[in-house]
Amino acid sequence: MRAESFGRTKDGAPVSRYTLERGALRMQVIAYGAVVTRLEVPDRAGRVANVVLGLDALDGYETVSPHLGAVAGRFANRIAGGRFDLDGRTYRLPVNEPPNTLHGGPAGFAHRLWHATEVGADRLVLARRSPDGEMGFPGNLDVAVTYSLPADGLVRIDYAARTDAPTVLNLTNHSYFNLAGEGAGDVFGHRVAIAADAFLPIDPTGIPTGEVRGVADTPLDFRAPAALGARIRAGDPQLVRAKGYDHCFVLRGAAGTLRPAATCTDPASGRRLEVATTQPGLQLYTGNTLDGTLVGPSGRIYRSGDGVCFETQGFPDAPNRPDFPSCVLRPGETFTATTTWRFSAA
Repeated sequence: MRAESFGRTKDGAPVSRYTLERGALRMQVIAYGAVVTRLEVPDRAGRVANVVLGLDALDGYETVSPHLGAVAGRFANRIAGGRFDLDGRTYRLPVNEPPNTLHGGPAGFAHRLWHATEVGADRLVLARRSPDGEMGFPGNLDVAVTYSLPADGLVRIDYAARTDAPTVLNLTNHSYFNLAGEGAGDVFGHRVAIAADAFLPIDPTGIPTGEVRGVADTPLDFRAPAALGARIRAGDPQLVRAKGYDHCFVLRGAAGTLRPAATCTDPASGRRLEVATTQPGLQLYTGNTLDGTLVGPSGRIYRSGDGVCFETQGFPDAPNRPDFPSCVLRPGETFTATTTWRFSAA
């Protein structure tokens, strides 16, 4: 493990960058937003490349980053109308994607400073207290995320949280992957499979309608590997609304058990990513809002489709959907979740 300065926040707080290494895998994480800024893996010829989108300077993560590599919370994804009811009380949240709240609001976990509580050669624990009322959410929440490299080619992310009052919680890592290499262009040639027979259709604002729809005979059928670009321009209303893929898939198997969620392969480089999770859902997002205004470490601009996110999480808008898996955390309970990324090349 190597720790070094990554600058200071606008408030003057120092931010550290940590480098974890195991075998050919090398990952860098900053304390601001618990952001994965860089992830280097080899291709079939042994050539190493960074496979996540990122920014060179802290200022970009504070001001313009679309959650690149960050931990999103207190509630990842969207909450309809910026409000929810819990135990007979209504909580109102700041709206940052009108008319909804996205990823915990304008100053969610991606825009907060975390603190390292454990630092090792291939393990890093970052923690913070989200105070009662932060972004409108109730309860003092103590949350930690652990990044570790337990085996060659394997990244493990563990989340844990406790609260002193009933609250809602949904955490994910928002890395944008390009297995051809950061800045290599679009990912439409990447072949993706998702372990899901159904997805959650969205309304025009990106909120689930409440329907659980089978993927059969839709452009969202990834039960067998398919190129991301094969159907992304189809005129299906779901793709039109999201400007691409931005949908939650209902994963097979029991939530709470670590099970396969998705695979992604870049045919040109041979790099392969296998995602597993204990979470009930996976949000597939194809970077639809990347508009050429961000420049990555490669010196190349990021455009729509230049990265793909596999956001393992609870269901969007679950606080307003009692029929969705519960996202409520109560005093005395401990929230835990695990996601793994396994990299290989062939």
